Amino acid sequence: MRRRLFVVLVWLIAAGSAHAQQWPPALSAKLAASQVPPEAVGLHVKEIGATQPLLSWNEDRAMNPASTMKLLTTLAALELLGPAHTWQTEVYADGPLRDGVLEGDLVFKGGGDPKLTIENFWLLLKDLRARGLKDIRGDLIVDRSLFALEDIDPGQFDNRPTRPYNVPPDALLLNFKSVRLQFLPDEPSGKVTITSMPDLPGVRIVNQLSLGKGSCQYWPENPQADAEQAQLVFQGRFPRGCGEKSKNFSLLTPNEYLEAVFGQTWEELGGTFGGKVRDGFVPASARLMSTWQSPPVSEVIRDINKWSNNVMARQLYLTLGLSAGAQSASTASADIAVREWLRQAGMEIPELVLENGSGLSREERISAGNLARILERGWESPLMPEYLASLPIPAVDGTLRRRLKSSGAAGKAHMKSGYLEGVRAIAGYLQDYRGRWLIVVCIVNHKNAIRAQPFLDAVVDWAWSQGDEGCCLR
Repeated sequence: MRRRLFVVLVWLIAAGSAHAQQWPPALSAKLAASQVPPEAVGLHVKEIGATQPLLSWNEDRAMNPASTMKLLTTLAALELLGPAHTWQTEVYADGPLRDGVLEGDLVFKGGGDPKLTIENFWLLLKDLRARGLKDIRGDLIVDRSLFALEDIDPGQFDNRPTRPYNVPPDALLLNFKSVRLQFLPDEPSGKVTITSMPDLPGVRIVNQLSLGKGSCQYWPENPQADAEQAQLVFQGRFPRGCGEKSKNFSLLTPNEYLEAVFGQTWEELGGTFGGKVRDGFVPASARLMSTWQSPPVSEVIRDINKWSNNVMARQLYLTLGLSAGAQSASTASADIAVREWLRQAGMEIPELVLENGSGLSREERISAGNLARILERGWESPLMPEYLASLPIPAVDGTLRRRLKSSGAAGKAHMKSGYLEGVRAIAGYLQDYRGRWLIVVCIVNHKNAIRAQPFLDAVVDWAWSQGDEGCCLR
C-alpha cells in the first residue's frame, strides 16, 4: 500500500513538472525572475466565444484577487441597479421657516451617494439658499439609517487610519471625508508651502519640510499622524525635482468633518449656523426642502474601476444590499444580493468570499477561472459598452496609464489591476494583433508578489502577440 502511494506521488510530481515545462518561455523566464513559484499563480487566457482556453493554470484555485474583485461588484451593480440608477441626498426642515430663518433643525438624510464631493455639496447648499434659507437656529441632524453598519476601525486593514482608502462606508459620505494637501516648493526660500482643500480649522498641519536634493521617488508623503488630535507632521527633505505634489488624508470623524465643511461653506454662502451636527432620524414633522441627485451608476463605476476607488466601491456594494429588499443595507444583505444575481446568471462560484466588494480585503477570494466567467458575462451583457468603458486602458489612462507602454497591447485593452501586500493581479479584455478579443486573468498570491508585475505584463503581452499558438496548461 505504501509503495502504491509512493508511485502515485512520484507520478503527480512528474505530471506537475511536465505542465511547468509547457509554459511559454517568455512567461517562464519572467516568473522565475520574480521568485514566485508556479503554484502561487492563477491564470486564464481565452478567446471570447471559444470553448477551450489558450492558457490555463490553477484556474480553479481560490485566490485573493485584490482590486480585480471590483469587476464583479461593478458588473453586478450595472445589472441589478441599472446604468441610470442614482442616489438621493435629501434635506428636510424641521421647524417653521420665516424670512430666511429656520426656527428648528436642518435634517440631512443620506442616500449612500458614492460621490458627494465638495463641489456637489456646494451646489446642494446653494439650492437651499436659493429656496430662501439663510439662518439656522437649530442643529444639523444626520440620518444615516440607510446603511446598517457596525463600528469600523479605519486602521484595521493596514494600521494607516488617515489614508482615504480606509474611510468606512457612510450613508452620508461627504467628499470621502478627506482633505487634499498640495505641496508647493518655493526655490528662492528653500521651503515648501502646504495648502489644504478644503481648509478645515479642525485639521492641524505641522510643516517642517525643506527643499533639497534626492530622488522624487521617495518624497516625504507619509507624515507622523495623530488622528485623535487631527494633526499631521511633515518632516524631512522635499526633493527639488518633484515639482508640485498632492496627497489626500482623512483625520476627522464623519460628524466633525461635516460640521467643519458645512459651517465654512454655509458662511461663504451668506448664511449663519450656530448649532452642532448630531446623528438622528428624519422627524415625521419635517418637510422636504431639497434633493441632490448623484451621477448615475454608469459614471460611478468609471471612477471605481479607472482609479480603483475603494471607498466608492464599498458604497456601491452596500447599495446592492438594498436591491435584495433590505430596508437598511449591510454587507450581509449585499452578499445575498450578489450571490442571488450569480445564481440567476447560472454562475455558481463556490469558492467566492465577499467582505466589502472592493478587494481591499485579506478575506475576499475568487478563482481566476470564475473571474474570467464574470468577464465573459460582462461581454455578453447588453450593458457591455458601459462596463468596458469603465476599465483602465493600458498606457492610456487610469491606474494602468504607465503600464505596458512598450507592448503591442498598449491602447488595445480594457483591464483592471489589483495590488495588495502579497497580491498582484490583472484581469480584463484584450484585442490581440489579429483583432480577436481575449479575456485575460492572472492572479499572484505570494510573499514575493511585489516582484511579479513584469510577469503579469508579460502575460498580457504574450496574449496580444502569441495567443494564436495555443498553449493550454491545465
